[in-house]
Amino acid sequence: MRAFHITWLTFFVCFFGWFGIAPLMPIVREDLGLTKSQIGNIIIASVAITVFARLLFGWLCDKIGPRISYTALLLIGSLPVMFIGLSDSYEAFLLFRLAIGVIGASFVITQYHTSVMFAPNVVGTANATVAGWGNMGGGVTLMVMPLIFAGFIGAGYLSNVAWRYAMVVPGVALFIMAFVYYFFTKDTPEGNLSELRKTNPEYRAKAKDSEGSFVAALKDYRVWILFLAYGACFGIEITIDNIATLYFIDNFHLGLKEAGVIAGTFGMMNIFARALGGVFGDKAGKKFGLKGRIFILGVFLLCEGLGLMVFSAMDTLPWAIATMLLFALFLKMSNGATYSVVPFINNKAIGAVSGIVGAGGNVGAVMAGFLFKSETISYRESLFIIGAVVIIVSVTALLLSLSKKTTQEFLHPQSSPVLQEAIVNP
Repeated sequence: MRAFHITWLTFFVCFFGWFGIAPLMPIVREDLGLTKSQIGNIIIASVAITVFARLLFGWLCDKIGPRISYTALLLIGSLPVMFIGLSDSYEAFLLFRLAIGVIGASFVITQYHTSVMFAPNVVGTANATVAGWGNMGGGVTLMVMPLIFAGFIGAGYLSNVAWRYAMVVPGVALFIMAFVYYFFTKDTPEGNLSELRKTNPEYRAKAKDSEGSFVAALKDYRVWILFLAYGACFGIEITIDNIATLYFIDNFHLGLKEAGVIAGTFGMMNIFARALGGVFGDKAGKKFGLKGRIFILGVFLLCEGLGLMVFSAMDTLPWAIATMLLFALFLKMSNGATYSVVPFINNKAIGAVSGIVGAGGNVGAVMAGFLFKSETISYRESLFIIGAVVIIVSVTALLLSLSKKTTQEFLHPQSSPVLQEAIVNP
């Protein structure tokens, strides 16, 4: 449980650093004279490099363990967050935003760590809760960063300087959490991988097989369907985190603080919604096996897509807020449901599967970013198109729940080592 709490808190801080600049973009837009297309490129940059970082850190978790991996990521990620204020042009700001995107790999390490720390019958709930409470950092960021910015304004700084100093705060928090994670967590309940590989033959064998397990994960079509599913839920979540403040300012003519609070409620849904997805996934898994977990995911994605399409049509503020929270509920439950499936795909390559599926979330965000950078497509039209795509992905997930390989593992659990363990040790 100590690892559980430190992990979600660390992930929370990572979200604070990753999206700390998002609610300040109206100020940055004015300071640097950014166009809609340039803002779109910045949104894409913030999530693009994360695709590769998640694949790398997923592999590193299998190789060197989550403790060292997370420590390294936090130390590296804190630097561009603290120094993005040095940007004096669009190009410099874009490069810093790109570098900050590496922090997004924190999700894979978070999911890996809880996957190895908790028993199969509750791992979905553990994964969803730790990720949900961490993702909540995105909502808190949208609410708190405008207040930090206002604090620097109150101290006498001009707005073009205040946003730069404000970003030092999340950067320092990331740097501090690197030391907390290193000194107060362990890789597994049994101890750290570096020690276990010296004394435990099973861990030595896993270390030698890490490359083969990664290749096996790449060849499993179920991994790629989950890749698409996560792109359709988490990919859209981080896209909304990036554009929500701008969306409410431009469409409903709100101030920075008011738009930040409303946008923040989207992220704050993670305090319970993502955990619910994991709970429903675990309950379906106990009754129907792997196919039940995947079916629940497909239903949640379908409701998310429909909700997005409705939200895009709202032109009054109260209804826009209500429909945003509605699709947010199903989006975040889809996030949790996805990672209630991941630990059951290949228990010899949890890091690899987590990394590939997690990268899918950022691929989804990159694809959505191209819509939002278009000068001819409005934000409303982009959201409607995304909703339609999410519905298509939901059908793919529902078909996966009926696939021959998934059904065989439901009928013959011994073919899946993790499911077998869940049955033997409920």
